[in-house]
Amino acid sequence: MATMALMSISNSPAGNGIDQKDLLLDLDASKGVNIEDGDRVVSWANQAPGKSARLFVKQDGGRKQQGSGWPTLKKDVKVLNGHATLVFRQQELVNMDEDAFDSLTQGKGCTWISVMAVYEQRDGVKDVNSFFGNLRNGGKYEGLWGCLDDDNTLWQGARNGLTFGRFDNNNPKVVGPKLETGKYYITAGRLAAGTGTVKMELFVNSANLVGAGMFPVKADANPSKMAIGQERDAIEHPGKESFDGEIARFLIYQRPLTDQELNKTIKYLALYYGLKKAWYTKRGHQW
Repeated sequence: MATMALMSISNSPAGNGIDQKDLLLDLDASKGVNIEDGDRVVSWANQAPGKSARLFVKQDGGRKQQGSGWPTLKKDVKVLNGHATLVFRQQELVNMDEDAFDSLTQGKGCTWISVMAVYEQRDGVKDVNSFFGNLRNGGKYEGLWGCLDDDNTLWQGARNGLTFGRFDNNNPKVVGPKLETGKYYITAGRLAAGTGTVKMELFVNSANLVGAGMFPVKADANPSKMAIGQERDAIEHPGKESFDGEIARFLIYQRPLTDQELNKTIKYLALYYGLKKAWYTKRGHQW
């Protein structure tokens, strides 16, 4: 099988305008993507410098058909200023470092940002269409996850391992707006630092809050591998809690960005990917 890699065209590891402080993950669909058989993605390299979670790889475990879980590369997307995006159809890429993302829900706090589009979601676990997560694969499934309801209502959740279920005080669901199919958005979530009960927030296309809740941090909780396109390394039922859509860029910071930092980063990504100012100004956001 022919294999090729899309290499970075910039000398900057994360691109101008992206704050490097505590940047744990930078997945850019125009950089570090290895493909086989034309456009099928076998790995996606983290562009954040000096981090241990270097590579997100294809996962065939639990799949009846070999290769059915691999996303595809979509190049030269006009509405994204010619940048690439990865298409997920209930598929996933997994980082095999068991502990690289544990700290996100153990008290350090975090911020995630995704340049993404959604398709119509297909049959699976009701209202659980995850585009990322590091939930433990068993037990009480502690970790962090970003998801969509079946009607593409955006939400994020976190689990501290004290109780099991969807949803309760230890497993909150923070709900945002319904996303329209085929449109590109910049979605983001933020978890405050601290070892008590901390704020969990959700944003779309600006640093204006669209949803919030509280999360009781358990410092010795034990999340697991980070997956993109799915909420965990769910080899016992692959694709059942995955999403249908695209991801052009995915960032994770190992700290909660300030409002000013979040606004600056979202604005930069909107300009870099050519997203329309109207998406912001209609919500009253000032550039």
